[in-house]
Amino acid sequence: MAEEEGPTVELRQRKKLKSSENKESVKEEKISDTPIPERAPKHVLFQRFAKIFIGCLAAVTSGMMYALYLSAYHERKFWFSNRQELEREITFQGDSAIYYSYYKDMLKAPSFERGVYELTHNNKTVSLKTINAVQQMSLYPELIASVLYQATGSNEIIEPVYFYIGIVFGLQGIYVTALFVTSWLMSGTWLAGMLTVAWFIINRVDTTRIEYSIPLRENWALPYFACQIAALTGYLKSNLNTYGERFCYLLMSASTYTFMMMWEYSHYLLFLQAISLFLLDSFSLEQSDKVHEVYKIYIFSLFLGYLLQFENSALLVSPLLSLVVALILAKCLQLNVKKGTCIAKIMKVINFYLVCTLTVTLNIIMKMFVPHKENAHMLKFLEVKFGLNMTKNFTMNWLLCQESLQAPSQDFFLRLTQSSLLPFYILVLIICFLSMMQVIFRRIKGKSLKETITLEDGQIGGRPEIIYHVIHTILLGSLAMVIEGLKYLWTPYVCMLAAFGVCSPELWVTLFKWLRLRTVHPVLLALILSMAVPTIIGLSLWKEFFPRLMTELMELQEFYDPDTVELMTWIKRQAPVAAVFAGSPQLMGAIKLCTGWMVTSLPLYNDDDLLKRNENIYQIYSKRSAEDIYKILTSYKANYLIVEDAICNEVGTMRGCRVKDLLDIANGHVVCEEGDKLTYSKYGRFCHEVKINYSPYVNYFTRVYWNRSYFVYKINTVISFQS
Repeated sequence: MAEEEGPTVELRQRKKLKSSENKESVKEEKISDTPIPERAPKHVLFQRFAKIFIGCLAAVTSGMMYALYLSAYHERKFWFSNRQELEREITFQGDSAIYYSYYKDMLKAPSFERGVYELTHNNKTVSLKTINAVQQMSLYPELIASVLYQATGSNEIIEPVYFYIGIVFGLQGIYVTALFVTSWLMSGTWLAGMLTVAWFIINRVDTTRIEYSIPLRENWALPYFACQIAALTGYLKSNLNTYGERFCYLLMSASTYTFMMMWEYSHYLLFLQAISLFLLDSFSLEQSDKVHEVYKIYIFSLFLGYLLQFENSALLVSPLLSLVVALILAKCLQLNVKKGTCIAKIMKVINFYLVCTLTVTLNIIMKMFVPHKENAHMLKFLEVKFGLNMTKNFTMNWLLCQESLQAPSQDFFLRLTQSSLLPFYILVLIICFLSMMQVIFRRIKGKSLKETITLEDGQIGGRPEIIYHVIHTILLGSLAMVIEGLKYLWTPYVCMLAAFGVCSPELWVTLFKWLRLRTVHPVLLALILSMAVPTIIGLSLWKEFFPRLMTELMELQEFYDPDTVELMTWIKRQAPVAAVFAGSPQLMGAIKLCTGWMVTSLPLYNDDDLLKRNENIYQIYSKRSAEDIYKILTSYKANYLIVEDAICNEVGTMRGCRVKDLLDIANGHVVCEEGDKLTYSKYGRFCHEVKINYSPYVNYFTRVYWNRSYFVYKINTVISFQS
């Protein structure tokens, strides 16, 4: 009997232990009950390692080859190495010239601290105006480039301009590598990454502006955003291990903050991403905790960016901050309701409404209490763009006439179709979107779904990273259909998503499940097509477009602009050091870079005062009197006026979009619509009249230099106002 009692007592003690410890013991039992996975055979581990190694090698090689291609193409296009420094600098046009000029200023400064101080208290660029150039123009890339140039001792090896453009080309290589990795993570094969890179390079006219304006903020910032998207894609994957999750989280944190520091408009792009994640959180319950971790990254990046960007109020009133705070508050107020019940569905709807309401309310409150002038002209522009308001304002109409701010042309879609990118993108997007909606409706009906989706299930829309990318690409695509300049954000996404789809067996299985294919096993056919289709696409792209790329590299082009070179040379030799020049903003940027002389305006459109200056200086191409123009120029302490023949005699590509036409509309010198009042001008167009050299124009302005493109006039200091 004693022997029989032993096990019984032990059994009772175990039951008692289980009832007392509850959750901890349950967790321990789950861990103990979970079968320990058998270690994979050596040949399987070797195959995995070989696959990862080859993929990483292909990704890095693709990035390096693209960077080298850009460098070679830039050299052949401008014959860069055979140019003098002045001719090289003229290749930087418009706002690109301003950015590079401050990089030069940093290298000339006696110390880094002194250089930063001069940029943050800059009164040597725009007359009668002291600006914080670092904050206003987001000059952090130039600060970093100047530090690296001097710290690495590159000043003894390479010229500053080559170091600067080399960094930007290197970042473009990282951009391509990040797109490669993202497509690889989504499809499971590095073949998708290769196809992404091929489409990106072939369609580079629509994927990047690096060929036209190297120092643009987006060329510095978008590579970091691509890295952030790659890290976010890996972070959202359901089958990611702990170490991979931590790595993705750290990479995402670093790239999000860097992206925010590099580009003043970055928080708007992150706002679209936050909306995508919010919708993902609403549709995919499994990734809720991960999504809220990303929200914390946004908060941290905004807070740190606010401090390091000289207390930039634009970040406080940004819609991103309002949305993230609203999401966190809604999460705190959310009740723990059993999933799948009717109450849970009602709570989801209430939560969605609460987030939208809180976001708008918080943004209004922040704008009431935080003083800001950030991008007020953008709201006015959007009102006019969508027909909510009408205006004769020169600046608004000039912005509307810019090609990058208009709807995309048919040529854009034709180019994407010719490279086979657009048809495959539409196919992939439709399949993923329909599969996503199918999964969402199943969740709404309360049907239980598998925790891990296998290839045989054919539910590609159930993966959280796919849901996020589908929503994000739809949002970006919607904006790109309205404003062509945003295609540079959307088209790289199109390359990545299309390549992922055609290389993903899961997408083909999803399609075959819908078609109820029975003659051939869907999985087998999907595996065959996921290899065959991208191979056929790759071979056709190679045959058609590779010879064109090689021809571009072989052709030696020549950048020839002797008139601008002569103008800059005359300014450096003849104009006084304290002289202030007035003219079109684009030309003023070149003068600031090539000569260092002070100007009256800059080609920047994020400052109301500079926009007003640009409009006033452009009056030299209107039908205004010599006295009016003289008063405008002397109010900005200008000493020299430069009239450009290209603007004065502009033929124009779009009706009513020439500078002189827009000025006539703003000044009422031409009837724009029925019912408009016409203010007849008794003066001829100033840029024409001043060239004739008769009174009263010669009383105010004295021509001191001219060539085929430019006429330079000295603004007289002593004037007789008798006509």
